[in-house]
Amino acid sequence: MLTMVIDDSRAMRMILKRIVAQLGFDVVEAGNGQEAMDYLKANVLDGDGEIPGLALVDWNMPEMNGLEFVTAVRAEPRLRGMTLMMVTTESEQSQIVRALASGAHEYVIKPFTPDAIIDKLALLGLVPNGVAA
Repeated sequence: MLTMVIDDSRAMRMILKRIVAQLGFDVVEAGNGQEAMDYLKANVLDGDGEIPGLALVDWNMPEMNGLEFVTAVRAEPRLRGMTLMMVTTESEQSQIVRALASGAHEYVIKPFTPDAIIDKLALLGLVPNGVAA
């Protein structure tokens, strides 16, 4: 499954990429929501590329933050099947509710363990239960 890792931290993108790549996912990286939308527009909406099945999205990024990205994806009919998981330091209950109400499927608070990501992916039905990091 093609997965987008969207985070302005190169180190965080590398960590998340390593976790999902070990699970067999193909990964495309973006440094912010706008880069991710540009990729989707060029490769999916204006092209015939594969629609990512999953996006791991940071909240706090320049140009287009994660919540704006989630909202933009949910507004595009061809992208509505993407599973969106916020992976962020935003830990206030109101922020979690906002993200989920905007269309995110799951929410992981940084710092996290690889098992926390894998558990959420299992909850979403994207990896079998009992898979270990």
